[in-house]
Amino acid sequence: MAQQEEWFSTWFDSPYYHILYSNRDDRDARLFMDNLLAYLHPKPEHKILDLACGKGRHSRYLNEQGYDVTGIDLSEQSIAYAKQFENERLHFAVHDMREVYKPESFDFVLNLFTSFGYFESETENVVALKAVAESLKRGGKLVIDFMNTDRTIERLVTHEEKEVQGIYFHISRKVEHDFIVKTIEFRDKGRDYCFEERVRALREEDFMEYFGMAQLRLVETFGDYSLHPFHPENSERVIFVLKK
Repeated sequence: MAQQEEWFSTWFDSPYYHILYSNRDDRDARLFMDNLLAYLHPKPEHKILDLACGKGRHSRYLNEQGYDVTGIDLSEQSIAYAKQFENERLHFAVHDMREVYKPESFDFVLNLFTSFGYFESETENVVALKAVAESLKRGGKLVIDFMNTDRTIERLVTHEEKEVQGIYFHISRKVEHDFIVKTIEFRDKGRDYCFEERVRALREEDFMEYFGMAQLRLVETFGDYSLHPFHPENSERVIFVLKK
C-alpha cells in the first residue's frame, strides 16, 4: 500500500464528488442492468456482489428486482449512506477490492461503470482481480464494464466548465504515463480545491493478460449497454463476461 493517500480514497469520500456527478442519469444504468440480468439469468437464490458500489444505487436497483446483493466500496462516506437501505437481501460493507472479500461466496460479481484501473501499479490491478476471482464460487461469473480506452482518448475533451449547485468546476483531461487523468478544480466557501481522477489506459490485450493471471476464462465481450458485440474502433464500452 502506498504511504501517501490514494486519489480515490480522498475524492470519492468528498461531498464534492457527489455534487459534481449528482445529475447523472440513472436510465442508462438501469437499462444496462436489465440487459445484463436477461443475459446472465441469475436465480432468486443466487448471490450478487456489486464491486465498487459507491452509494449503492445499482445494488439497490438489483435488490428491487428480487436479488440478494452485497455492495462493497472503499469509501466510508458512501457506505454509511448506503447502509440506510439495507434489508435481509441487501448488505453493504467498506472494503478494499485488493483484499479478498468472503471467499467462494458469490455467483456473480459486477464491476460496473469504469470502477477498475485506479491503482498506481499494474501489479495491484492483478492483485485486485485475483481477490475478486477468489470471492466467486466455482463456475461463477464476473462482469467488468470499462471504457473503450482508444476511443475515449481519441475523443478526449481537454477542457470543460460545469456549474452544479452554484459551484463552478473547471475540468481538464490529459493522457499522462499511461493514465487518463482528469483534474477537477473549483472554489467553494472561500477555499480552493483540486482533485484528480486517474484511470489506467487499459486496453483489451491488457485485460486478457490480467484474466490469464487470475485464471478467469473469457466468455463474451460486449461493446455497449445494449450488449452489442465489441468493435475496437467504434464501441463506447468494453464489457467482459468471465467465468471462474
